[in-house]
Amino acid sequence: MNLDVESYEKVIASLHDGLYFVDRDRTIIYWNKAAERISGFTADEVIGKSCGDGILTHIDSEGCDLCKTGCPLAKTIADGKPRENEIYLHHKDGHRVPVSVRVSTLTDADGNVTGGIELFTDISNQAANELRVKELEKLALLDNLTQLANRNYLEREIQGRFEEKKRLKVPFGIFFIDIDHFKKFNDRYGHDVGDEVLKFVANTFTSNTRPFDLYGRWGGEEFIGVIRNISGKDLVMLGNRLRELIAEAYVLQDKEKLSVTISIGATLVTEEDTLDTLLKRADTLLYASKAAGRNRLTFG
Repeated sequence: MNLDVESYEKVIASLHDGLYFVDRDRTIIYWNKAAERISGFTADEVIGKSCGDGILTHIDSEGCDLCKTGCPLAKTIADGKPRENEIYLHHKDGHRVPVSVRVSTLTDADGNVTGGIELFTDISNQAANELRVKELEKLALLDNLTQLANRNYLEREIQGRFEEKKRLKVPFGIFFIDIDHFKKFNDRYGHDVGDEVLKFVANTFTSNTRPFDLYGRWGGEEFIGVIRNISGKDLVMLGNRLRELIAEAYVLQDKEKLSVTISIGATLVTEEDTLDTLLKRADTLLYASKAAGRNRLTFG
């Protein structure tokens, strides 16, 4: 079966995965519909710009800016070797989206490298989170601004995890999270911008969480994560990853990149714990992070 150029274009445009082409200077020359959906950026906003211009600002799990230090697309254009990696792209709304990328070269009829191709797949738990949002809406247990669970639902969830631990011996941990200097941020930029920041912080949680964990808004700029079946070491690793992703995220306001950091108190449930003692310990650890300079996690 022979496909004409128009047919190929329709197939590429309808891909579920994001796809874009760049020339040898990494200037974007094609951007498909899935790339628009996953990143929030339209083709008109990115075509003609370099992927190193701070549009997607890919980072790795350690928070390193790959556009400056280790762009897989630039490496593949240089040496011709295909690459695969899991990274985090910057969504237009500000939060970070975990994606699996596959990179290869773009060549002419003679086999000369003329640019590169990147295919990226959203590996966040978007479908599970959308279902959770619908369920919470029905039960009036949703925070309207952030689309996270509200305080009432968080308390129910933690009590459920206590019951699960009692019956099945499944451990769980808690993150108590606070946005650093948020009042000053609101005073300087206004509550509308502050709301956008609250939403991109919340979206970072939901885009980078496991399906069986839950994040919710405790109140104001405070959030809680209920992390099921996890060790202390992994709890610290997960919390620090979230902290680094948020520190590297931003919203655009009059062409200025506005970012925030978070402080976290992290703890595992003990045999003696109640809801009150668990939350109080996590809150105390949070303020230890604040006292130690902010933008850090304290575990205990």
